[in-house]
Amino acid sequence: MITGSLVALVTPMHPDGSIHWEHLDALVDFHIANGTDGIVAVGTTGESATLDPEEHCQTIGHIIKRVNGRIPVIAGTGANSTREAIELTTEAHKLGADACLLVVPYYNKPSQEGLYQHFRAIAEAVPVNQMLYNVPGRTACDMMNETVERLADIPNIVGIKDATGNIPRGAELIEAVKGRLTVYSGDDATAADLMLAGAKGNVSVTANVAPRAMADLCKAAIAGDRDETARLNDLLNPLNRKLFLEANPIPVKWALARMGLIGEGIRLPLTVLDQKFHSEVEDALNAAGVL
Repeated sequence: MITGSLVALVTPMHPDGSIHWEHLDALVDFHIANGTDGIVAVGTTGESATLDPEEHCQTIGHIIKRVNGRIPVIAGTGANSTREAIELTTEAHKLGADACLLVVPYYNKPSQEGLYQHFRAIAEAVPVNQMLYNVPGRTACDMMNETVERLADIPNIVGIKDATGNIPRGAELIEAVKGRLTVYSGDDATAADLMLAGAKGNVSVTANVAPRAMADLCKAAIAGDRDETARLNDLLNPLNRKLFLEANPIPVKWALARMGLIGEGIRLPLTVLDQKFHSEVEDALNAAGVL
């Protein structure tokens, strides 16, 4: 079982939007050196929405090769087309991903039965461990706990990234799927509370810029150390808020550029962080001790 801090890794880019492979290698090494427990490749934060299928798979393969078995790699392979999700998941499995992260289909708003059939079809088509991803604020489609409970009976559906930010609902889900499915937070602002309630890790945007502190927070929270969890959560809270002043990954890519780890490249329709937010993000980086 994968536990701890799972960074939702950005995809570094040149000014023209092409992928910056050298910066990507450096980021992988940066995370391994700073205690990150796993890398989520080409998820929302990795700009999956604007990478074409060839780039998508190439990036996953590049990260897997660079990691070289040092920590797990979870490949983002979700789509609002079941057929496309199966194709991406198949390719990630061939490339050697330890697991695949599959977002709830977006825009087309399937029913709960449609969600069940979608994820079941992918799981039956590709024999790789799979993690569901519910983020209704992004997808305009909310997968109910009851649907997750049904999916928990499928052997290779092993986890869910819960980005609802709803702690009572998340706690109910943890209890309902105990022993069948591992729950992870997907919301930095509420991750500490969900892990104290029994979640086994956090798929984190904040970990991009503060990997050591986020790894330590996850360890403390999973162990039930409330005092240390509270201390680290207070340290990271400014980042948890300010990295969402504009749509993710706009602020976190700017923050990483400010830290000198990547350039400012990002793909349209996303643009570089508005200058009016620069001081707020910089203050949060300073407060966390990473700048």
